[in-house]
Parts: sequence; structure tokens; C-alpha cells
Amino acid sequence: METLLHRDALARFGHALSDPTRTQIQSNLRTGPTHLSELADRIRVSRQILSNHLACMRGCGLVVAVPRVGRSRYELADRRIRHALDDLLGLLLAVGPASCPAADEECC
Repeated sequence: METLLHRDALARFGHALSDPTRTQIQSNLRTGPTHLSELADRIRVSRQILSNHLACMRGCGLVVAVPRVGRSRYELADRRIRHALDDLLGLLLAVGPASCPAADEECC
């Protein structure tokens, strides 16, 4: 099994958060596992689009599919990811949206 360097792991995590749909997926999975159809309805995207994003996130090691009778359930790959998302969200809220550039502007 390949071991990622710290910078590569952070880059993958950052890449997953850089897309609004993947951010919504991670935010929803913070609260617990769910099925693809329920998650698609919650974040209002097609199942195909959601499936593509989940495949990307599985490849990065952030999400896992847990087989269940009839369909798979998706969840964060590690409980520490939820804690990291909670910490990051708390930090971003403390900084405040006024200090961040608009979504279409380059940052840093």
C-alpha cells in the first residue's frame, strides 16, 4: 500500500474541499452515513454526478462505500475526517467570510 507524504495528503483533502459539490458531500457525511439517492436529493444533484464525485473521493481515501443489502451506504473513511472538518469549519467561521475573496477570485 502506498503511503502519502503529508503535503500530498493535504493537497488531496484540499482538492476535495475545492469543489462545491464535494464540499456538500463531506458536510452531509459529517452527520453520518447515507445512501446515494438520499444524498443526491439532499444536495440537489443527479445520482450520476454524485456517483462521479464519490468515486473521486473514494480514490482519495476520504469516503468509503459500505455494502448493504440492495445498496451501498456512503460514509467518511475515518472519524478523524469529521473532526478535521469540524475544526476547519470552526476556524473559517471565526475568520469570517468578509476576509475571504469572492469565490471567483484567486486566493493567496
